[in-house]
Amino acid sequence: MWGLEIGVGLMNVAGYASPAKQLRWLSSVLAGILMCKVVYDLTGVISASLVKEYRRLNRKQKLEWNNRGFSTFHAIVAAAVSLYLLLVSDLFHDSRDQLIINRTSNLSDTTLGVSIGYFLSDLTMIFYYYPALGGVEYVIHHGLSMYSIIQSLFSGQAQIYILMVLFTESTTPFVNLRWYLDVAGLKNSKLYVYNGVALFLGWLVARIILFVFFFYHMYVHFDQNMLGVLLWLRSGEIESPCQNHKRSTVLLHLVLGEASLPVRLLQLAYSAPSFGYDERVLVLENRERYGENLEQS
Repeated sequence: MWGLEIGVGLMNVAGYASPAKQLRWLSSVLAGILMCKVVYDLTGVISASLVKEYRRLNRKQKLEWNNRGFSTFHAIVAAAVSLYLLLVSDLFHDSRDQLIINRTSNLSDTTLGVSIGYFLSDLTMIFYYYPALGGVEYVIHHGLSMYSIIQSLFSGQAQIYILMVLFTESTTPFVNLRWYLDVAGLKNSKLYVYNGVALFLGWLVARIILFVFFFYHMYVHFDQNMLGVLLWLRSGEIESPCQNHKRSTVLLHLVLGEASLPVRLLQLAYSAPSFGYDERVLVLENRERYGENLEQS
């Protein structure tokens, strides 16, 4: 790993990845993997002791129950740290002279590394127990997420936008609690309804309002030439490899000097939350159920 000079996607990390940074990256990824293992085991032990419904689950359900345990833990940690870095710390304040897309810190690097460890752990379980923990949509979601995070970590660029995307993990605990209540036979409980309302509000903030600000922030902080990149990011077109390569090459020439931004990184970061479980469907289901409960009462 020393003397890293590989190209990751559009970027060459030579000259940026010092030995100390490489060691910190590797340590944070391993810490993320260890975190998942520990929380997975603790979820099983605690649930077996305190949750009577857990003991009635079959092997597949227990596997997913424990898996969602470390998924929830990572989501809480990643969202909390992202919120701190974006709003509380001065890392991305406009008072700094450094370009905002080039700002990093030890904490932001560690957060990205831990998230890579989480996605690696979850993806390994998905492959090992396939398709018990999810189908190809989960593989695509995790692949896009890891690729964009790795590019940002290795290049030291666009971490502010990756952290915004990581904050969208804040809706994951509500999705997982919905599943827990469902398999535990508590679908008609008040907690299920309250969780549905919280999921809707969280989804509204983290999946809609946040991404409006996401693109507004890009527009405000980048050269007018980045408008073409913004339109490309939002197009969502599926192109042939040749067309896509040509288009990416043209877009790269639009980006000027030090302000160059990993185009694919942001496109993938924006795309990743769209794959996996479709929270829009869950939100609509919760809305319908909430309406039914109001009519019955």
